Amino acid sequence: MSERPPGSGGKPGAGAITPAWQPRQVEKTPPCQATCPNCGDIRGWIGTVAQRRRTGLSRSEAYARAWRTIANVNPFPATLGRICPHPCESHCNRGVRDEPLAINALERFLGDYAIAAGLPLDRLPESPAPASIGVVGAGPSGLSFAYQMARRGYRVTVYDARRKPGGMLRYGVPDYRLPPSVLDAEIARILELGVTLHDNVRLGRDISLAELRERHAHLYLAIGAQRGRGLAIPGIEGPGVWAGTDYLRRVNSGERIETGKRVIVIGGGNSAVDAARCARRGGAEVVILYRRTLAEMPACAEEVEEAVEEGVEVMLLAAPLQIDRSADGGVCAVRAQHMQPGEPDASGRRRPVPADLPPFSLPADCVITAVSQTPSLEGLEELDHDGDWLVTDADGIVAPGVWVGGDATGPGIAGEAIYQGRRAAERLHARLVGELDDAADDGLEPEVCFRDLKFESKPATGAVHAQRLLGPERVTLGMSEVAETIAEEQFLAEVERCYSCGQCMGCEQCFMYCTSGCFTRSDDPEPGGYFTLNLDACRQCGKCIEVCPCGFLEPA
Repeated sequence: MSERPPGSGGKPGAGAITPAWQPRQVEKTPPCQATCPNCGDIRGWIGTVAQRRRTGLSRSEAYARAWRTIANVNPFPATLGRICPHPCESHCNRGVRDEPLAINALERFLGDYAIAAGLPLDRLPESPAPASIGVVGAGPSGLSFAYQMARRGYRVTVYDARRKPGGMLRYGVPDYRLPPSVLDAEIARILELGVTLHDNVRLGRDISLAELRERHAHLYLAIGAQRGRGLAIPGIEGPGVWAGTDYLRRVNSGERIETGKRVIVIGGGNSAVDAARCARRGGAEVVILYRRTLAEMPACAEEVEEAVEEGVEVMLLAAPLQIDRSADGGVCAVRAQHMQPGEPDASGRRRPVPADLPPFSLPADCVITAVSQTPSLEGLEELDHDGDWLVTDADGIVAPGVWVGGDATGPGIAGEAIYQGRRAAERLHARLVGELDDAADDGLEPEVCFRDLKFESKPATGAVHAQRLLGPERVTLGMSEVAETIAEEQFLAEVERCYSCGQCMGCEQCFMYCTSGCFTRSDDPEPGGYFTLNLDACRQCGKCIEVCPCGFLEPA
């Protein structure tokens, strides 16, 4: 590829224009989408709203169309808009200039709008040969798979061991982050597609894998990883010690857990932070004990900050040695060891090793261990597995007609589980109707770099931030939601901050600067499709390439 013309990577008008530069339109992948585990068209749904006047859409039409763009790949925008750690934002090109786009807040706004407006999920053309599909697990992966199959006309039955569907979304995420009413509304839309739900049905106890395979032509196993793994330290067995998953499940089921006044939470992931914040809301003094540094803590940084604001102490580079118990068997203290970073381990992080310091003791009435969690393979022992994890081929198949996704094959965030459910459904549908799977087409477009943008084409502004209660107020209000959905005015202002990286936004800069009439307005404009290009009229001045703010035009 030729070098870009002078000034094409900097300010408009910078440098002299070099002759013999002919443009071409090249759509590129924005980094927000490249780093989204659910691989949604982030640029597309934001552009639908931001460019609504150019495409002739009203606000409500733009909102509905943008929501449907999200819902095509993710039926839980109001849910993920609240709980996703939003890796998309950390790679947003706008962050080079001021602040990344608040993509998560935008998604939440549209998700809440769709619930309030009663928007239904779209159906796709029915399968020519609908088959009976069984799904084990009503968590994010199982419901994502069920949704994608049901909207294609298949008869889908979901079996779940819990009293209510949602999996870890319901029983692992506290209500102050995700109100049950929001989750209920998004699940109800999936069931309205004709999905049959059987709750309180446990695989291996109430029904066998063989029975399910007799009932259904194909199965999708989305059993999750809801079993907490304990610690092999003295004193771990006995009252006053909870696995993080069990503790959160009981709290989210409305049970009141007596923890005493002093709680030690062991672990550094999201479950550990959630458990700590729940215990704090129960009135306890809480300390999180984590054996690595803050930078290596896998929990979402925002959640850690909010926990600290609520009075949770985070003690880093410390690992438990044993749990001390009183004469009556109750927990009275946690004996711990100072740690220090050692050599890198398989994860690339420096392995924590004991420091040359004496052990110390922390008083405690209760200990919550949230170091890891695994699936329960009860009823699935015959399937290929490695320890506690199911093992599949590259397509996610563990046995003929049996697909697996979500945390059953390895831990991940909800967005990844939803993506796995969708891709399994797309692959299965392609096989059933004899189509080629288009997975190989994913992500082939080059990624657009911030150097290709004209930052000066938009004013410098900070991102919108959802209003949150102060830490002490959040604790006092217990399980009430801690953050508000942004207002409509904030939503509309935030979508305007998007540079539409790698796709035409219809700014008309190229049209206005071209003196030879190379650019012709489209009769049916849409995001990314505003002008056709007539190179026969091009004088190759390169000005259109120089002024394009989104990196869509480049030298031919």
